[in-house]
Amino acid sequence: MMGAFAGRWLTKQGGANGALLALLIIAIGMGSALLGSPAMLNTVTNMMTALVGVMAIALFSGNSGALSFGHVAFMALGAQVSATLTMPPALKAQLFPALPDILLHFQANFAVALVLTAILVGLFAFATGLAIVKLSSATIPIATLGLLIIVNSLIIGADGVTRGSQAVYGIPKSVDIFVVSAVAALVTGFIALFKESAAGLALRATREDEAAAAAVGVDVARLRLLAWVLSGAVAAIAGALIAHNLSVFSPKDFYLDLTFSLVVMLIVGGVNSVSGALAGTLVVTVMIEILRRLENGFSLGVVEVPQIFGLTIIGLSLLIMAVLYYRPGGLLGYRELADILSRRSAPVASKPHSVPAQVTQKDAEKHMLRVASVSKVYGGVKALQEVSLEVASGEILGLIGPNGSGKSTLLACISGTQSASSGSIRMDGAELAGLPAFAVAQSGIARNFQSIRLFANLSVLENVLVAVLANDRTATQASARHKAMTLLDRLAIAELAHRRSGDLAYGQQRRVEIARALALDPRFLLLDEPAAGMNEAETGDLLNILGQTMRETSIGLIIVDHDMPLIMRLCHRLVVLNRGSVLAVGAPQEIQNDETVREAYFGRRRSGKGRPITMQQREIIA
Repeated sequence: MMGAFAGRWLTKQGGANGALLALLIIAIGMGSALLGSPAMLNTVTNMMTALVGVMAIALFSGNSGALSFGHVAFMALGAQVSATLTMPPALKAQLFPALPDILLHFQANFAVALVLTAILVGLFAFATGLAIVKLSSATIPIATLGLLIIVNSLIIGADGVTRGSQAVYGIPKSVDIFVVSAVAALVTGFIALFKESAAGLALRATREDEAAAAAVGVDVARLRLLAWVLSGAVAAIAGALIAHNLSVFSPKDFYLDLTFSLVVMLIVGGVNSVSGALAGTLVVTVMIEILRRLENGFSLGVVEVPQIFGLTIIGLSLLIMAVLYYRPGGLLGYRELADILSRRSAPVASKPHSVPAQVTQKDAEKHMLRVASVSKVYGGVKALQEVSLEVASGEILGLIGPNGSGKSTLLACISGTQSASSGSIRMDGAELAGLPAFAVAQSGIARNFQSIRLFANLSVLENVLVAVLANDRTATQASARHKAMTLLDRLAIAELAHRRSGDLAYGQQRRVEIARALALDPRFLLLDEPAAGMNEAETGDLLNILGQTMRETSIGLIIVDHDMPLIMRLCHRLVVLNRGSVLAVGAPQEIQNDETVREAYFGRRRSGKGRPITMQQREIIA
C-alpha cells in the first residue's frame, strides 16, 4: 500500500524540479547570510516568508485554475495561533484577558507551535472549503475575498482573545534566515511534488476543462478541497513565520496590501509554474525594495523628483499590467526550472506491451446498458421525450437523426454530463441517472465530446494519464504511463506523447480524445461525431482502430455521426431520433428502407451525397 501511495506521489520530474528549487532557495539564504549586509539579510528573510505565502496560493490556484484572494486570512490565523501558543502565560493574561485557561497556561516551543498551527488552520480551511470548492472558477475569487474580509473582521471583533485591531507584541523571535530558508525549501519541494503527483495532475486537468475532467472520472470538488486544505495549512505556516520573525503584528499586516503583493508575485512569475512562483517572488521583492527607496523622492541629475505617495503600489500595478500584456502566462508560463535546464525533448516511445482488456468476449453477455423513458427539458423546450434504448457489450449502436433531434443531449444524459429530467439509465442493473459525471465514468462509461475538449496545456501523455490514474487507485505513475503509452500506440500517436495537446492537428486531437476515453477501461463507449472534420483517409484509419478495439475488448459502442454510409456499414443496429423522440429502431438495412425515416431524415439525400465507402470501411465488420 505504501509503495502504491509513493508511486502515485513521487515522480522523476516532480522530484528533480523540487530538489533544484529547494537547493536554489537554500543557496540564496546561505549566500545572504555569509555575504550580505544586515539590510540585505533582513530583505531576504522577508522574501522567504513571502515566498511561503506565494507557494500556498500557488498550490491551490496554480493547480486548480481558480485564483484565491483569501489565503492571507489563513496567514492571519496562523500568526495569531502560533503567537498564542508560544507567548509566556503572564503576557497572554495581560494581552488576551478572555483566553480560555487551557490556552492561557499552555506554552509550546516554535517547532511544536508550527505543527499545531498548520493542523488547526488546516481544519478551519477544511470547514470553509466545503463551500468554496463547490463554486465555479469564476466565482471562487469573489468568495475568497469575502473570506478574507470576514476573518479580518472576526479577528478585530474578538479583542478579548486577539487584541482586536491593536498590535500583538512579545512574540518569541524564533525565525532567522536559516530557519526560514529551510522551511521555504521544504514547502517549495513539497508543492513541486504535489504538482506532478496523480492528484496534482488530475487537478491541473480540471484547470483546463472541468467538464472533460469529470467525464474521465476526476472528482473535481474532492481534489479542490484537498488542495484548499493543504494550501491553507501552508499559508498558516507563512503567517507564523512572519509573526516570529517580526515579534509583533496587527490585523492590518494581514489584509489587502499583503494580498495584493502576494498575488502580484504569483502572476508575474507564472500562476501555472512552481518555478514561476519563486521567480515572481524574487523579481517583485527586488522591485519593492527599489521603489521604497525612491518613494521619498530622488534626483535625476539636474531634475529633483519629489516624494511620490504610493509609488510602490503604482509600480507593482504597472508591472502586473505589463506582464499580463506581454506575457499573459507570467515570466515562466508553464515551464519549470528542471525543464529549462535539461532542455527536455520528447523521447521516442518504445513499442509498448498490450494491456489486458477489462471486458472480454467470454463475459460480454453480462454487460447491458439500458435507457428507459429518459426525458430532458430545458425550460419549456423538450430536448428528449421518453427515449428508450439498450445496447449490449460488443454491440455497435448508431444514433442518427436530423440536427436538433437530441442525439448529443442523450449522450450527455447517459454520461452524467447533464442530468435527465426523468427516466432511468441502468448498467448491469445499477442505476446511473442522477450520478455526477465522474461517478458515471468510474462505473465504466466513457465518452468523447462533439467539440474536442482536451486538456490543451497538458501533454498528450498527460491527457491519457489523467484518465488512467483517476480510475485505477492502485496504479503507480510508472504503470499508468506504460498503459497510457500502449493506448497511444494503439491509436498510432505514440510519437506525439510529449507534445502539447493543444498544438496538434484536428485529426490527431480526435485520436487523443478517444485514447483518453479508452484509458477508463470502459464497458461502454459513447462517441459523438468522432470522424467530424477528418478526411477520408483519416476516417478510414480511425474506423480500423475502432473496429479492432471492439473485436479485442467487446466494448459496447454508441456512435453519433452524420456520415450515413459510415454509420450504415459500421453499426449492428440503429436508433433514429426525431424531435427528441425515438422514431425507429432496427438493423441498418431496415432503417434505410423505412419510409417514415426517409421522410424525416434522409429526404432527397437518400441516394447519398455522403462520403463514398472505402474498402477499408467495408472490412471493419467482416
